[in-house]
Amino acid sequence: MYFCTYVYPWSDMPRQHLHNALAAGSTFLIWFGPTPRLAVADPDLIREILLSRAEHFDRYESHPMVRQLEGEGLVSLRGEKWAHHRRVLAPTFHMDNLKMLLPFIGKTVVDMVEKWDAMADAASGDVEIDVSEWFQIVTEDAITRTAFGRSYEDGKAVFKLQTQLMAFASEAFRKVFIPGYRFLPTKKNTSSWKLDKEIRKNLVTLIGRRQEATDEESLQGCAKDLLGLMINAGSKGGRRAQPVSPITVNDIVEECKTFFFAGKQTTSNLLTWTTVVLAMHPEWQERARQEVLDVCGAHDIPCREQLAKLKTLGMILNETLRLYPPAVATVRRAKSDVVLGGGRYHIPRDTELLIPIMAVHHDARLWGADATQFNPARFADGVAKAAKHPTAFIPFGLGARMCIGQNLAILETKLTVAIILQRFEFRLSPKYVHAPTVLMLLHPQYGAPVIFRSRSLLQTSSSDHEAAARSVKR
Repeated sequence: MYFCTYVYPWSDMPRQHLHNALAAGSTFLIWFGPTPRLAVADPDLIREILLSRAEHFDRYESHPMVRQLEGEGLVSLRGEKWAHHRRVLAPTFHMDNLKMLLPFIGKTVVDMVEKWDAMADAASGDVEIDVSEWFQIVTEDAITRTAFGRSYEDGKAVFKLQTQLMAFASEAFRKVFIPGYRFLPTKKNTSSWKLDKEIRKNLVTLIGRRQEATDEESLQGCAKDLLGLMINAGSKGGRRAQPVSPITVNDIVEECKTFFFAGKQTTSNLLTWTTVVLAMHPEWQERARQEVLDVCGAHDIPCREQLAKLKTLGMILNETLRLYPPAVATVRRAKSDVVLGGGRYHIPRDTELLIPIMAVHHDARLWGADATQFNPARFADGVAKAAKHPTAFIPFGLGARMCIGQNLAILETKLTVAIILQRFEFRLSPKYVHAPTVLMLLHPQYGAPVIFRSRSLLQTSSSDHEAAARSVKR
């Protein structure tokens, strides 16, 4: 085992220091403030921790400021309560259910790109867009429809308040932590408390209306939404025989907060990085565009069956998730003494183990000499054969606690990028600065300005040139 004496938090650890530690061995000790953590970058050990011996480990309790952002929902829950919530919410994310949402998400994306078209310069046809901001609109709409279904408009108002609350919490998270400061009646703390109270009040009212709904208002032929599933599970008819606490109104509030934070940030970041890498690599952008045009046509909103055929775009998304994973690391805590690696590692109870997803995804020993380069072709034969070890690619985690919303994130990203490719060619703005940074999740520190040009304008210009050439020949 290699002992690394650096005391940087994971998100601030200099890349060279991390690479030095990994070069010496894939299992080493780091310090997270005053807390020692065993960093595990060996795929075999990761598989044990997250899959084959997962019953010995639990998600560690995150910082209070982090919990304020992500809520006390599925991400934070443990034990039987987590298992119960996971069972209840799972039907929302089945593919058959999600495909009912695609036309609505597609319409939101089309509305967005039509606004970009209207903003384009009349002479050049170019428009500069900071996609990291605009993609928030798409992801918020998809999350609202998934969470609230037929209560979409009411849910939209709730999540608008949640956006404001997240802004306060994010700002506080960036600052130096002072114990107890979050309890002081400062102006910002008071505003956060009022927002939280209003969100809970609105959700309680909405839950009450849904509970009173008659059978005629059932979800026949409609997508199952998180709110409806949780309300049914909390009612007498929805309770299971086993001794599990019923899902309360407060549980529903916290799950909505968790889903909003996790779903909005992870998917908008994936969309942003995918657009950035395609702008950086025009050859892959053109390959993906040609595939989209061949499979989906030039203007129609792609359906679920068409999206499944977009192999090149799928490879691009996987490579983007490899280079820019939504979470750079995950932490587990040993619930009991456990032995890993065939007896090589004796892990005492309450030991924290850090799995550096970002480092594993960039490890040349697993991915080859071009591990830091954008190369979607490595996924041509599927995820399992992309690296030297199948557990080298874990953007959504592994095992029972794998991200429940990954199907929604991938489907939404594929749909959005396909519609953009149908309508635009794009390149990075000269203002773009490539500076990935971590504030809980990996995002572009200075935004992601991209220049888009309408393909309809390009096609019109090309037709004009061809007509002029024919005229000259005559």
